[in-house]
Amino acid sequence: MSQPLTERISDELLRMEEDCTHSAKSHFNAQARWNRWNYLFGLPSVVISALAGTAFFKDYAAVAGVMTAVVTVLTALMTFLKPSERANAHKNSGDQYLSLRNDARVYRLIGLTMATEEEAAIAGMTGLTTRRNELNQASPPVSGRDFRKAKVGIDAGEAVHAVDRREAQA
Repeated sequence: MSQPLTERISDELLRMEEDCTHSAKSHFNAQARWNRWNYLFGLPSVVISALAGTAFFKDYAAVAGVMTAVVTVLTALMTFLKPSERANAHKNSGDQYLSLRNDARVYRLIGLTMATEEEAAIAGMTGLTTRRNELNQASPPVSGRDFRKAKVGIDAGEAVHAVDRREAQA
């Protein structure tokens, strides 16, 4: 197999690994944000609902009415926005991007070196590329804020493995 093709495939796999790292971290940031919304709407809803019930039985009808209205708004927001479902969708996408990144790295470092024919090397990369394209289409969108936060974290070294740090220092 020609060296330039192997290098080009390796470069493409490195790009894929980088893309997957950014995408995964962006989705995990989105998951954390939606989890916060879930608790910001859910916990007050539960507490105020319990207090409204107590106020009703203590003959504080006006207070109970206001609390019930607040609970209704919070519950409607949770029903409409579905923060728990969105958080789970982003977590699943983040996990899938990490899986793809790991598979691309293992193929680049091990599988590609073992490929004896150009067609086999290209087929391995093509399978990973197809997975990435399908994942990009199926994943929920992330906000620009989630992506920028991910980029800052990655640039600060949050996504680098210890073994990679050792290799970079050598």
